[in-house]
Amino acid sequence: MSENGYNDSNEEDLKHLEDEHFDFETGQSANDNLPDPLYRIKVAPNNETYYAGAEMELSAGAKVIAPTRYGRDLCEVLGKVKHPGFVRLEDVVHIERMATEHDIKKRQDDQVKEKQAFDLCKQKIHEHNLPMKLIFAHYLFDEPKVLFFFTADSRVDFRDLVKDLVLVFKMRIELRQIGVRDEARVVGGCGVCGRVLCCHGVTDKLVPVSIKMAKDQNLSLNSLKISGPCGRLLCCLAYEFGFYREARRSMPNEGTRINFDGTTFKVIEINVPAGRLTISGEDGRYLVMTADKFVQKEGRWTIKELPSQDS
Repeated sequence: MSENGYNDSNEEDLKHLEDEHFDFETGQSANDNLPDPLYRIKVAPNNETYYAGAEMELSAGAKVIAPTRYGRDLCEVLGKVKHPGFVRLEDVVHIERMATEHDIKKRQDDQVKEKQAFDLCKQKIHEHNLPMKLIFAHYLFDEPKVLFFFTADSRVDFRDLVKDLVLVFKMRIELRQIGVRDEARVVGGCGVCGRVLCCHGVTDKLVPVSIKMAKDQNLSLNSLKISGPCGRLLCCLAYEFGFYREARRSMPNEGTRINFDGTTFKVIEINVPAGRLTISGEDGRYLVMTADKFVQKEGRWTIKELPSQDS
């Protein structure tokens, strides 16, 4: 029996749902030298967002030209960032200028070409019988280069594919392999909650998620219930993990035995959001108490003295 009351021997093996190299203790330190005002901008084709500074006042919805990790691109301003949290200065880009009508028209033309490039590349992948799934194609804003993003279960030798694509497009070709979570972030979809996927509609910053997060939230360790369409653990498991971790420090674990009112009680249920614990006594009593009634003394959990009914 685990410390949270789970029978580990009967648990479903969910390790394949976790992200590699998971470390939920790591974090970034805040930087006081961030630009003011600080904006959040979005690159529509790959649904990526960046923190950005600018020498001009911008409103939400404005189209701008800014550098991205793939090259300069047309981006949309999502708005000002009032509380950036933990952001590194080196992760902040600089908005170069407002987009012109010509820039917007060029982007619209590129969108048409991207659909054609996607279909052609997909056909070439089939001809070469490559074990890869094409996700989307993207023409860079000011470079004669086409980016093709794909997923695959392992490394793929696509050198012959690139040669074929260069002969067709007569420009630089770059193939980039992305993970299944990135695919969900780009493509989007509907989650089990009935809303748009968090990675697509809420934030594109994919935080590693672990089985421990599900355990600490007393969720059923059923892969169908705690994994998303991408086949990985739900992103939303990470949103409240910090709250659960802090709250549990002031609560005994399930299975903890506590002497109270002349008998021994056992913690059988913990409702972290409500801050309530259910304990059962050897005399058959069941009590529901708030977390503030429990205190740890000399390494053992006890219950505070309850006020007498006469007082």
